[in-house]
Amino acid sequence: MEKLFKLKENGTTVRTEIIAGVTTFLAMAYILAVNPSILSAAGMDQSAVFAATAVSAAFATLIMAFFANYPVALASGMGLNAYFAYTVVPQLAEQGITNPWQVALTAILVEGIIFIILSIFKFRETLVNKVPANLKNGISAGIGLFVTIVGLKGAGVVTTDAYYDGKAVQSSTLVKLGDLGSAPVVLALVGLLIVAALWHFKVKGSILIGILATWVLGIIAQLTGWYDGTSLIPDFSNYHVFGPVADMGSKLAFHFDFGYVASNVVNFAVIVFAFLFVDLFDTVGTLIGVAQEGKLLNEKGELPRVGRALMADALGTCAGACLGTSTVTSYVESTTGVAEGGRTGLTALTSAILFLLALPLYPIFLAIPSFATAPALVFVGLLMLKNITKMDFNTDIADTVGGFLAIIMMPFAYSIATGIMFGILSWVILKVVTGKIKDIHPVMWVAFGLFVLRIVTIILGISS
Repeated sequence: MEKLFKLKENGTTVRTEIIAGVTTFLAMAYILAVNPSILSAAGMDQSAVFAATAVSAAFATLIMAFFANYPVALASGMGLNAYFAYTVVPQLAEQGITNPWQVALTAILVEGIIFIILSIFKFRETLVNKVPANLKNGISAGIGLFVTIVGLKGAGVVTTDAYYDGKAVQSSTLVKLGDLGSAPVVLALVGLLIVAALWHFKVKGSILIGILATWVLGIIAQLTGWYDGTSLIPDFSNYHVFGPVADMGSKLAFHFDFGYVASNVVNFAVIVFAFLFVDLFDTVGTLIGVAQEGKLLNEKGELPRVGRALMADALGTCAGACLGTSTVTSYVESTTGVAEGGRTGLTALTSAILFLLALPLYPIFLAIPSFATAPALVFVGLLMLKNITKMDFNTDIADTVGGFLAIIMMPFAYSIATGIMFGILSWVILKVVTGKIKDIHPVMWVAFGLFVLRIVTIILGISS
């Protein structure tokens, strides 16, 4: 252990690292319940997605452990999975694509390959530094709002008759309050309060505990006749220890659709860019946050071996796409393990092992209903929305408006990509109008051109 992870050099012990790894896993294990629930809405097999989520998380986290030696765990990213299921797949379905989720997985694979290339040439850090801080924080905050609405809608707390007409999301009722007397709504709101209370008292695994508590309350509601939905009791009738793994192999693994790419180049590029853009800042922001928490930055404020950490994310994303899940990214919940003293890859190794050990428990995770996972989505939305406090609204007008549009367009247009598009387009245009064209980095010009093409294709109805 000492030779692999340099424990003494980092001022830690095996016991401390293992406890930190368990803490990190408990803080992010909710993804094993949430991700299958979200991606099943895209037409993907829930059991297979569960296996893909667990295995890809373990794979990426093991790379982080042994290659980068950082106490950071990875799994399918929140926000990105919602974009996958509630934006990309429905829009592709409108085009008559038989299995739209296969096209989305193909986009994630391409994104991962691009990330590998960018990581090799150390270009990823440059990209992050050239995008305005307001825009970065606005995008993160907007995703928080988007994820929140997904959670609230899933539980019926709010409802809408929004639909996609082939060009844009349309709705005669933007959003309205759901039935406050229904069991799912009440239980979801109670679950959110449970998570908040546990978080306040710094209870380890507060989000996961909140999900499980809401689920148990749902079972009680079902037994008393208040909740009349599908059974919430785990089904062990046809239990096979590695049943989900077999489902993953036959129903999801390597199910790509490259045929779509040739005839829809621009639309596919926009999908890839949206995944790429969000994951880029999410990963780097998380790594910096975890490093600051664990005092892992050097005297220059830089993170040593950052290239290796970014490579773990890129390889994890490729593996996740091959196995059948949305973009894999570093988790900010890793800070809970760092707070327990985790300083090396042994913390990540422990979390990875626990993800694999969770595989036989699939009947439990798959029995958890959407109203029980809603508190996790809403609370994660809150955590992401906090980035709005880092924004400067008294700065350059382009930075202000760009960040603002990124925030509001994601939930109101019900699309992460649309929020990014409006944020970048407005930023570039206002920079030109205000005579600050020199501030526009070539990367931003590329993004601007891509989104202009996207708007043209939407208007002309070439692809949507």
